[in-house]
Amino acid sequence: MPVDAGQPPSPRPDRAARRQALAARASVDVAIIGAGINGAGLFRDLSAQGVDCLLVDKADYGSGTSAASSRLIHGGLKYLETGEFRLVAQSTLERNLLLRNAPHYVHPLPTTIPIFSWTKGAGAALRTFLGRAGAQRSRGAAIIALGLQIYDRYGSRHRALPRHRMAGRRRALREIPGLTPRIVATGTYYDAWISHPERLVLELVQDGMALNPGSTAFNYMPLVGRRGGELRFADATSGDILAVRPRLVVNAAGPWIDRVNAVLGLPTRLIGGTKGSHLVLRHDELLARLGGRMIYFEADDGRICLVFPYLGRVLVGSTDIRADDPDAIVCAEEEGEYLLASLRALFPALRFDRGQIVYSYCGVRPLPHSDVADPGLISRDHSAPVLEPEADRPFPVLSLVGGKWTTFRGFAEEVADTVLQCLGRTRKQGTRDMPIGGGRGFPVEPSARDAWIAAEVRRSGLPAERVAALLERYGTRASAVADHCRRGRDGPLAHVPAYTQREIAFLAAEEDVLHLADIVFCRTTPAVRGQVTVPLLDELAAIAGALHGWDRPRRDTEVGLCIEALAGRHGVRLAGR
Repeated sequence: MPVDAGQPPSPRPDRAARRQALAARASVDVAIIGAGINGAGLFRDLSAQGVDCLLVDKADYGSGTSAASSRLIHGGLKYLETGEFRLVAQSTLERNLLLRNAPHYVHPLPTTIPIFSWTKGAGAALRTFLGRAGAQRSRGAAIIALGLQIYDRYGSRHRALPRHRMAGRRRALREIPGLTPRIVATGTYYDAWISHPERLVLELVQDGMALNPGSTAFNYMPLVGRRGGELRFADATSGDILAVRPRLVVNAAGPWIDRVNAVLGLPTRLIGGTKGSHLVLRHDELLARLGGRMIYFEADDGRICLVFPYLGRVLVGSTDIRADDPDAIVCAEEEGEYLLASLRALFPALRFDRGQIVYSYCGVRPLPHSDVADPGLISRDHSAPVLEPEADRPFPVLSLVGGKWTTFRGFAEEVADTVLQCLGRTRKQGTRDMPIGGGRGFPVEPSARDAWIAAEVRRSGLPAERVAALLERYGTRASAVADHCRRGRDGPLAHVPAYTQREIAFLAAEEDVLHLADIVFCRTTPAVRGQVTVPLLDELAAIAGALHGWDRPRRDTEVGLCIEALAGRHGVRLAGR
């Protein structure tokens, strides 16, 4: 039976209307270049203060560095040994706030540290803390126990997670079967993980536009030049040039910051990024051994690695290698082998090989430029240096350097206060207690979740298991998706039946989807789970194409671009095309 994809389910202005409205006024208070997590967070904060903002990105929202993280929302335990206590304090607070404000995507994660000695590392940790040494190489039980006590203390504000506990060798091996017998103990504490980082970025963008009708956002609209006080953007959908006069510019382009500043006519050397690569494995035995926990462990070279359950797969990472060109990075074969070798040492009885890899990804951390020899010792803190106006540039430029996924809200708050001061405005509301997207009214407790699902079943007429799946994917925005799904003939996708045709149509119509890749990599999870096939791509292209008017050559082009991206950037080679 053919599926009726339907029309967009809300009166939100489409891209062309938003572009025309912006062109008609030709000016904004603030232009934010880069729609990753920091740019999107700032866009929401400033919009909440009544500041008219333009947010643009050369690609899709949250598709760059923000999509290539370790999928952790964490307090930065390892930053204790480099003495970055302010960063740990902010990170643990922001982690706890995200557990409360985005409970649909951010979840508690028990984390176990294998310990291989009782006393190693005390001297090295002290020297590193005092800035007198290079890379840390081993951490004994005494240092780890002390670090976890300090970490608990920092995490006590808005406490959302249990305190740490230590376990001896016998208990640890009983709790984690197959863990290397070389351990002497383990320490277990709690951090958090994020299931859909790209979607959380999108929700921040959507929230920003909802908070202020004078704010607007565009993906696929790169900055192409500056003429005096006028910025020039190219709309990738039409080829049109959009000219805008901002009062202030924020460069939130992450590892591309120096390149964006060059387009603005500002030669800078603010970024000295490092790349981090990750693997996603289909490994049911390892998944069972992990038992829902992350293991945060030292590789043989002292590098901290991690492995944890992720959407029915296993995520392992990461490397930390200097990288100069963020457009040219891939997860190299030797990086993949390094991560697999680290798992073999951690679980010596299990088999690990490249055939278990279903997906890989790599991103560049936008760290501050540094001459430090060991990339692991470069600060993960953030800053926002200001380039003051000049004769031919009437606006200041703030560049968002560094930062962590976890601390985006706090970073945005700091920068927003600076921007408000520059504009002569005052803050109207804070974001500390502001839910994000589908986190509004999200039923956290099991009984509340059951009640929410039951009410939505009565309202929408969809089966309970279907409503539960939508709630997991979209939070309380599941109601809007359910409305669209029930208003016409619907059915499961032939190749990933957990999704339905009208659900995909909703995403294509309502979430600024311009390319098939937006659905495949940023709106849904089959790619990261290793479920993408050529027939699935054809099916998705047909649904999106019906809404956007794609003819057969355009659909084939979109499918081809996804196949190229999967092979070139994610190590996935599809049969059949």
